Amino acid sequence: MRHLVIAALATLTLQAQSQPWYQSDFPAAEFKARWAKIYDKIGNQAVAVVQGVSMTPGFNMPRQTNEFYYLCGLETPHSYLLLDGRSRKATLFAPPRNPRLEANEGRVLSAEDAAQLKALTGVDEVQQTEVMRTGNWLNLAAGRPQAALTIYTLFSPGEGPAQSRYELQAANNAILNDAWDGRIPREMQFASMLATRFPRAKLSDLTPVLDELRSVKSPREIALIRRASQIAGQGILEAMKSTKSGMTEYELDAAARYVFLVNGARLEGYRSITAAGTANIWNGHYYRNMSKLDTGQLVLMDFAPDYRYYTSDVTRMWPVSGKYSPQQRELLQFVLEYRNAIIKRIRPGVTAKQIMDEAKTAMEPVFARTKFSKPVYEAAARELVERGGGVFSHPVGLTVHDDGTYNDGPLKPGHVFSIDPQLRVPGETLYIRYEDVVVVTETGVENFTDFLASELDDMEKIVQAGGGLVQKFPAIWGQGEIR
Repeated sequence: MRHLVIAALATLTLQAQSQPWYQSDFPAAEFKARWAKIYDKIGNQAVAVVQGVSMTPGFNMPRQTNEFYYLCGLETPHSYLLLDGRSRKATLFAPPRNPRLEANEGRVLSAEDAAQLKALTGVDEVQQTEVMRTGNWLNLAAGRPQAALTIYTLFSPGEGPAQSRYELQAANNAILNDAWDGRIPREMQFASMLATRFPRAKLSDLTPVLDELRSVKSPREIALIRRASQIAGQGILEAMKSTKSGMTEYELDAAARYVFLVNGARLEGYRSITAAGTANIWNGHYYRNMSKLDTGQLVLMDFAPDYRYYTSDVTRMWPVSGKYSPQQRELLQFVLEYRNAIIKRIRPGVTAKQIMDEAKTAMEPVFARTKFSKPVYEAAARELVERGGGVFSHPVGLTVHDDGTYNDGPLKPGHVFSIDPQLRVPGETLYIRYEDVVVVTETGVENFTDFLASELDDMEKIVQAGGGLVQKFPAIWGQGEIR
């Protein structure tokens, strides 16, 4: 009887979740437009094959790779997408339904949902992944030599949650060079299998093609990055309000993370950088977040959510006491004015270098009226303006250090990137920065976090007003436990 009850409950669970999850941010027409550009790039004697994510190894939240999601929006693990340049048709290979897995994790789209998958993604055909094992899934014509075919696939690693390509490549190389590990990366394994099973076909890298597409964001992508930026800014505001001497960095992290979660972000775009004091701030990608906040210190927070696969990159620095010291104010105010001079001049049709040159001229009156307290500070400020100090930083999109480039020519509408001026005084381990994410528009620029306090007086007032969410409960220790 007990087994019948369990079976009935499992059936009811599947019925209650009969509508499988699929993203609602991108219609099939947008994917088809992306495929059309890929067909144009690879030509009519080539195919592109893209591998999706594997099953989640644990109880962390399942998330598709950025590359596969960008091309079809499907999150089902162990799926593959074939884009055939010869016929200009797309085929989705999906696994069969797994009722046992669905009983625990909910209904996901599978090969049995072919009609629904066609409607949602725009593909021309849906097949089971098993076909790729033995069938003629590349649609090779009888008697036609493989040598006439080029197979494009990604030679770069698939990006998962809080992952960017270059960090992934560094990690993969470390594993590959470990004498007691030596595993080859998944993308290398897939490329190797394609080369082995189609030995006379030419294998080419799809990465540059996809990077070029991803470098210019669509209106729907921009809307998601805008929302991720808004949530990031509100999270940092909540951390400012919560700041008090004696707190720990991770409490401020918690304040921002709370805002992320209640606003619909299920993951973080990258680990929180919440650093108090010069030593922690100097470590650019500081991550421990365990130090206490002391009066006189600055706090640097660099944090953004993963919102529906898109993220942002926002940084502010504020005083623990609610009052900047004269030295802190001097340096931060200069970096702020340089940041403003850059953003004001961003527009389509000009290069990043042109904008930096224009901003350099605009900063001369600022130098004239700024009374630097130390020669080394003026030297650091001039170094910042002369070289840019990272002001035109990395693209932002599906990942925080996104793929594609925006600074190899004139800026285009749809380019999204970080503005991140950084001033360094090595002799005093001083590291001062602001960071915002902007998009180039048809007529100029939009700063997604223009609402977020950046003026020093405003940030002081926010910290002084308090009213943050962070509340700690006292620890209850048992006898002999470590405190």
